[in-house]
Amino acid sequence: MHLRAVLFDLDGTLVDSLGDIAWAMNRALAHHGLPIHPEPAYLRFVGEGVKQLVRRAVPEGREDMHAPVLATYHAEYDGHLFDRTQPYPGVHAMLTALAEDGVRLGVLSNKSDDFVKRLVARLLPGVGFAAVYGERVGVPRKPDPTAALALAEELGARPEDCGFVGDTPIDMDTASAAGMFSVGVTWGFRTEAELRAHGARAVVSTAEGLLAALRTARS
Repeated sequence: MHLRAVLFDLDGTLVDSLGDIAWAMNRALAHHGLPIHPEPAYLRFVGEGVKQLVRRAVPEGREDMHAPVLATYHAEYDGHLFDRTQPYPGVHAMLTALAEDGVRLGVLSNKSDDFVKRLVARLLPGVGFAAVYGERVGVPRKPDPTAALALAEELGARPEDCGFVGDTPIDMDTASAAGMFSVGVTWGFRTEAELRAHGARAVVSTAEGLLAALRTARS
């Protein structure tokens, strides 16, 4: 394999955003008189898009509250994207090194597209991502491979020449479905065992380890 491009998940992979997500959702739940959750609970709520986040956060049997909670969450999160969210240690240097190696870089997240673009632009400046995408109307969310395959084409790489880096089983399933080299990171929202169970070809615990794994796959 000659690794020409790497696609990255965002939340739990490039940036630690759990605190701001949990805060905004708890504000939305409290606003509508619903019980809130401890921050660690959101480790299991996130990863499959905002509608699934709402379904998991709202009590069972209160499906009538999904739409209003979603609207309130979006408004709360919109104003607090950067309160606590930061890149994980070493991520910026890892991305810069890959770009200097000539690898094309992209971001593919199940988070709302506008939020993804804003977070990447502010927190990872100067990296030179060729394309950055979040959830968009009419485009299936991960683990459907449609968006990943389209992004690979946009980056000028065959799927088999792409790496896909993420922190959840959803990301590993996406990589497998798209025929890409899957790398799981353990600093995010899921465990190494879950990543391996969903076909991770490599699992790393540091940004430096991630760079080494991708360079090894490239050689």
